[in-house]
Amino acid sequence: MTRLRCYMNWLALEGLLPFADGPVAAIHAAGFDGIQFIDPLDLTALAEARALGLGVCGSHRINTPIESAPIAQAAADAGLECLTLHVGWGMESDDEGARLIEAVLEASERHSIPLYVETHRATLFQDMQRTVQFVARFPTLRFNGDFSHWYTGSEMVYGGFENKLAYIQPVIERVRFIHGRIGNPGCIQVAIEPNDSAPYVAHFRIIWTRCFEAFLRDPAPQQPFFTFTPELLASGIYYARTFQGAEESDRWQQSLLLTQIARECFAEAESKVSYLRTDD
Repeated sequence: MTRLRCYMNWLALEGLLPFADGPVAAIHAAGFDGIQFIDPLDLTALAEARALGLGVCGSHRINTPIESAPIAQAAADAGLECLTLHVGWGMESDDEGARLIEAVLEASERHSIPLYVETHRATLFQDMQRTVQFVARFPTLRFNGDFSHWYTGSEMVYGGFENKLAYIQPVIERVRFIHGRIGNPGCIQVAIEPNDSAPYVAHFRIIWTRCFEAFLRDPAPQQPFFTFTPELLASGIYYARTFQGAEESDRWQQSLLLTQIARECFAEAESKVSYLRTDD
C-alpha cells in the first residue's frame, strides 16, 4: 500500500461539467485512490466507489460536545476510514474549547475512527496561536491541515514565513490529512501553473513536505497512510475567483495538478526521512 493516498473531494465537484460515466468513474479513471464524501453521505456513490476499489472517508461539523459520539459512531458504522471535522465556531472560551476537544478525542477512541480536526476559519482552530496552545494541552490531537486558511487569513508572510512556520511546528507534527488548496497572501484559493515559481506555491510545498516528513517519522500513526485531498471549491461560496463571470480555472485540472505536487512533496519527504535514518 502506498503511504500517500490521494482522494478527490466530493464537495469540489460542485459546478463542474457532467462526467460521461458519472463522477465516481471519472475519479477512478483519473488515478485517485479514493473519495472524501460530505454529509449527508451519498450512499449510491459510496457503494459505487467501494465497488471500484476506492477508499472512502468523510467530513462533518461538531458544534457541541454531545454531538461528537453520534457523529463518530455513524462514520464508523458506515465503514468510513476517517472524518475531517470543523469543530466549534471560534468564539468559544478556552474551557468551552477544551470540552469540545475532549469530546472529539473520546469519541475517536471509543469508536476506533480517526477524527482529524481542521485548521479552518470560523472554527476553534482558526487561529495559529490558540491552536498551538491547545496542542500543548492536548498533544494527542491530530489535524487536517487546510493551510490556506492560515496562510491567507493569518497572512503568514507578514512577519516572516519561516518564523510562522517554526511557530506552528507542533501542529505540523500532528497533521495526518491535508485539504489541498493553495492561496496567496490576499486570496484563499488561486489557480496555479505547472512548475509554478510563485513564492506562495513554494511555501505550500514546504508546508506539505514537512507534514509528510512528520507522518513518516511517526512510529505508530492511527492510519498506515496519509490522505491528501484537493479541495477546490466553487465560486458560489466565494472560493473560486471569477473574472468576467467565469471561474479563473478548470478546478478538475487544478485538482490533478495539486495531486501531482503532493506526490512530489511526499517523494521529497521520503528521501529526507530515509537519508536521516541512514545517517543515524
